[in-house]
Amino acid sequence: MLKEFYWNKSLELTIRAETCHALVPLKTTYKELLDFNDRIFELRFLIDRFPNVITHGPRNNPFNPWDNRLEVSSIGNEHVLILNKYPVQKGHMLLITKDWQPQSGWLSKSDWNAVSLVEKDTQGLWFFNSGKKSGASQPHRHIQLLPRSSSEIVCPRDYWFRQLIDNGNRHNSILERSTSVKRLKYNVNRRSLSLYESYLELTDKVGIGNPTKNSQPLSPYNIILTRDWMSIIKRKKESSAGFSINALGFAGYLLSTSTSNNNYLDKYGPDKLLEEVVETYL
Repeated sequence: MLKEFYWNKSLELTIRAETCHALVPLKTTYKELLDFNDRIFELRFLIDRFPNVITHGPRNNPFNPWDNRLEVSSIGNEHVLILNKYPVQKGHMLLITKDWQPQSGWLSKSDWNAVSLVEKDTQGLWFFNSGKKSGASQPHRHIQLLPRSSSEIVCPRDYWFRQLIDNGNRHNSILERSTSVKRLKYNVNRRSLSLYESYLELTDKVGIGNPTKNSQPLSPYNIILTRDWMSIIKRKKESSAGFSINALGFAGYLLSTSTSNNNYLDKYGPDKLLEEVVETYL
């Protein structure tokens, strides 16, 4: 039985952080969207303008130091769990390195150990964007967590990923030829090593490389991680039709902003949108 201390702490902290304006929740409206195979995506429309982001000159690193008002808990010696300043749901957390580590570098054994430590208490949908072309918002290393209860579907496209496993990672579509997914057997005592080994197996499989051979990943990519499976999606660019796509897009969560071409989405569907930003490895 999970204690869910981190999840409960994040919800309590959210109330205080919103009061002092340390958090800036995004105001959205919501509707369900179907692809051409009647699979559900969640489409949210941003009501307010997205917070201003510096696009020229030096950028401040919001994680060095991190905002103590957002700190949930220290995780081991090298990581800390904080609230996401711009949450997509209540309890949206970031697992960040205490010292500088690049988002575009290889994830380390220490990173996966920190993930496994959090998972012993709170589980859900983990996701990682390896750099700007895969939707990363900051260059300082951060892995994101959306907590889920055991009775919840972890994400709208969970069934799609499970089908890909069950069908032997078939490669009939552009998305399938850019995505690799591996089933995980949950073992609390081996979780950290299992995650690291699965990560290396998948990066090698999709042609991103391996830290023993390559100093940096050879392509941008996204990771989606649940208790039962891990997936890596190889990327070539960050956006299509005015939609910015990060790992959440492949999990089934899309965000429409003032720059998004919703007519394109209505005409071609969400799968086509995702196909435009991936790089096939087969």
